[in-house]
Amino acid sequence: MTVAAPTVRRRGWRALDTAGDGLALDLTLYAASAVFAAVTALTSTLLPHRAWGTVAAAGYLLAGLAVTAQLLIRRRHPTSPLTGLSARSAVTAFAWATTTLLPVLLQSTERAGGRTDRAQEEVIVVEESGRRLVDTGTPYLGHDAIAALPPGEQLLGYTPYQPGMALFGLPRAAVDAAWTDARVWFALATAGALALAVRALRRRGTPGTPGGRDAAVLRAVQAATVLPVCALTLATGGDDLPVLALCLLALAFAAADRPGRAGVAVGLAGALKLFAWPVALVLIIWGTTRRAGWRVTAGAVGLPVAALLPVLLVDRDALVENVLRFPLGHGLVTSPAQSPFPGHLVATALPAGRAIAVVLLLAAGLAIAVRLGRRPPRTATDVALVCGYGLLAAILLMPSTRFGYLLYPLAFLVWAPALAPPRPVDAADAAGSVPAVGSAGPARSANQRAEDADTAYT
Repeated sequence: MTVAAPTVRRRGWRALDTAGDGLALDLTLYAASAVFAAVTALTSTLLPHRAWGTVAAAGYLLAGLAVTAQLLIRRRHPTSPLTGLSARSAVTAFAWATTTLLPVLLQSTERAGGRTDRAQEEVIVVEESGRRLVDTGTPYLGHDAIAALPPGEQLLGYTPYQPGMALFGLPRAAVDAAWTDARVWFALATAGALALAVRALRRRGTPGTPGGRDAAVLRAVQAATVLPVCALTLATGGDDLPVLALCLLALAFAAADRPGRAGVAVGLAGALKLFAWPVALVLIIWGTTRRAGWRVTAGAVGLPVAALLPVLLVDRDALVENVLRFPLGHGLVTSPAQSPFPGHLVATALPAGRAIAVVLLLAAGLAIAVRLGRRPPRTATDVALVCGYGLLAAILLMPSTRFGYLLYPLAFLVWAPALAPPRPVDAADAAGSVPAVGSAGPARSANQRAEDADTAYT
């Protein structure tokens, strides 16, 4: 009786996810995203966001029309390859190209041509950190150097990232052109990491694994690419997407039982941004349950430390000012991250509200720590769920946060089913001769195969 509610919820999600062999949810995703992009184009006060919405709304609309055509074809020809996973994957690739990559190319080109309203502040911050890394050996300005800037420029003087993020600014330090825009390199790194993650998950499967496994992987990829919170973030700012993609790559390696590679992937993410550090901690705990804790720790801790040490030796105070004081609200200026989540509302509306919000955040952290101590994650799915719900709680309770940070927990939670162990092929599956992804004439419907695959997750 205690597991009935979660089981019902998972079955409800499974029914939604597999309706129309996945096409129904595809259509819902693209239609809702088209509406979001159109509203953004018409109402956003941020010009890069409005530019993204104008282009992305058309891309989502075209993707939605393509899925509508697939649904109509499926009604007449249920086994048509035009409605299979290969065709769905092609629509997803088209959607990402038109709603993310095309806006990146357009905005970077217009920016190189002189437009100053075609990039968010984080793009400028990352590129400037690359220039400073080349000139001074550290991507950070010290307290006095930031104080000497005009008041309107002091915010851009802070670099609240780990030293590795400056690498994405190095092309701009060498050449001022459209292709050296940091977002172009964010996109390339994201695409590469996600491709490796998909490859790791597919190689983990065995011949004859039910097609639902590939359906779960496709849904996971959609969550990290065409979901508006991801597409908008990469097109206008982008620094979170390589971090997310590397964390997802780490989870995929964990699912493939590659603890060393999982540690390296999450370590690379941690060398870029602090958001990856909680994921690294949970992965290390997962590694200890498999007697591979040190193999995970070597990369998960070693790479961020290796990135920090040179900068620490060059200017320790500048590192502390940017990476610790500023994010904690003790810099010369405050962070603009102030989305109206519960933690921010408590911090601003109640007496001693910031202290109350911090206590709530610490209480949530303590609850997660107790859970990890009593029930350490033993599978990659467990890791994804702990990270997803944990980061969601943290984002909602932090006094200063951004709506865009939700891309982390959303992606982790949607990736959880794709990380579940492949279901062994039984005699019924063998007799049904399950075809390859996208092929016609299956003996079992894609709905049934997806439901079977999801059984491992539930």
